[in-house]
Formats: sequence, structure tokens, C-alpha cells
Amino acid sequence: MLVAGQGPVEENAQNLGFKHVVTIEALRKAYPLLDMVDQSRRPKQMPPPTTGFPTIEGVILFGEPVRWETSLQLIIDVLLSNGNPGAELQDVPYPHLPVLACNMDLLWMAEAKMPRFGHGTFLLCLETIYKKVTGQDLKYEALIGKPSTVTYRYAEYLIKQQAEKQGWKSPIRRLYAVGDNPMSDVYGANLYNNYLKSAHQNQVQAGVKRSLCAASPQTEDHLELRKDCNNSVESCESILVCTGVYRHNAEGPSSMKECTTETVFHGHRDFCFDPSLVEASYIVQDVNDAVQLAFKKENWS
Repeated sequence: MLVAGQGPVEENAQNLGFKHVVTIEALRKAYPLLDMVDQSRRPKQMPPPTTGFPTIEGVILFGEPVRWETSLQLIIDVLLSNGNPGAELQDVPYPHLPVLACNMDLLWMAEAKMPRFGHGTFLLCLETIYKKVTGQDLKYEALIGKPSTVTYRYAEYLIKQQAEKQGWKSPIRRLYAVGDNPMSDVYGANLYNNYLKSAHQNQVQAGVKRSLCAASPQTEDHLELRKDCNNSVESCESILVCTGVYRHNAEGPSSMKECTTETVFHGHRDFCFDPSLVEASYIVQDVNDAVQLAFKKENWS
């Protein structure tokens, strides 16, 4: 697997279960003729042929890299060559190798007055280049991280683990998702809230069918469905804070279901724009206010 991003990306991939991992930098060193934008890094003489480098079978995009031009070029090379970037360009394989990506925020807020490019911007560049070169859409094996439902499902799993460690016997009924980006944090929380409602509806329907078909051969299937949908959590409330990419102009207390007035969809290409999904359940000034709001809603204050 070719991994891209910053930090210990090789170690992170191995911790996730990928046994054979190579980085963009390792690929660049193995094929020094591929990275040609920075003239100071071009080889001064023709390097010997590359031998022994493994065929790449997939790509993992953890986050935005430092040298975008290098990562964009080499990832495209890998996809166009079916994992053998040192080969001459033949027929472009399609579908291409599996691509997994996480961290889809187009923008994020740092110390600068305006938002900064996030990994979503890098993905947009990669998708646009691939489409321009091949005429085909870049396909993802999976998109992981906000606003993907699987990420909130995993967060719920971790929260329940913590509750068990604390000896908390009462079932968890509500989750509160705090974030500063309507297009990822709020969108994902509301999407997961819809998932929870759908899961409970399926659970009720499965229970009815199970009682009606108790003696039928399908009973086992209904039990399995009930097991999959059996979840104490009933809702996921989205709380938007004003310390990131979102700025709330009006002063005053938190307001329920207040529209964030987003008119341009900054979400990822593979997520449809539903205006209701970027409407936060509550809008507060900062994370401390969000925690206090959750305490108040749960009668803990």
C-alpha cells in the first residue's frame, strides 16, 4: 500500500492492519525520475534501473502532504500504471487500484484570519487531475472520517467502551457532536442522526416481523437484523462552535436549528448537498459553552 500524508503514516497504516507499506518518499527515492517539478531535486545524472521495488496494490490518503506536486504526480503515476510507476504508459487501467481516503475537510481554521486548505482540497486536486488525464472519475474504495457515518459509529463504540470502564450502567441515549465546520462536523452528526433514526425504525419493524413469523424459517434472519440494529442511542445532536471556519454574526444565546446560511457546498464530491444537514441543532461560542449546554440538556448542571 502506498501511503500519503504527514507524520508516522507508515506506522499508522501498519497499526490498521496493512502489512506491506511504502511511503511517497520511498517511492520517490526508488524512482527519482518521477519527481521533476523541483529542479533542485532532479537527479544530476541518469540513475540506474530500479529493481526489487514491490508492485503497489492500493493507495491510502491519510491527510494533506507537504509537497503537493510530488504526491499528486506520484499517486497519478501509480494509478495510471496499475502499481508499476516505472513502466511506460500503456492502456490506462479502469477501474483503477483501490484508493482509501480520510479527512475530507476542504478548509480548516488556524491562526490566520482566513481558512487554510485542508485534505479535502488535496483530494479535489487529485480527482480533477485524474479526470482531466483519463476522462474517468476517480473512485474511492472508502471515504473515512467526518462526515462519513462509519466514523460516528466508531466514536459511539468508543464512548460505550469508556462508559463500561467507568461502571456506567444506564444506557446511552443521546450523543453530542461538537465541531466548528458545518460542512463536515455538523453534516456528519446530522447524517448519523438520520442513520440512528433509520436503524431504530428497522429494529421496530424487525421486532414486529419476528413476532409474526416466530415459527417461520426466516426467524433467524429477523433476529440477526435486530442484533445489527439493536442500539440504545436514539439521537446525535450537532453543536456548532464559532471558533473555526464558521463565524456567527448575531449576538445572543444558543439557538436551536438555526441555519448556518451556507450557500456553497464545501463538502466532498461524493456527498450530496442537503441544506438540512448543515443546520446545527445548537450554535454556541466555543467548546466550553458546548460542554455546558450538553450538561444542561442532560440535567447535570
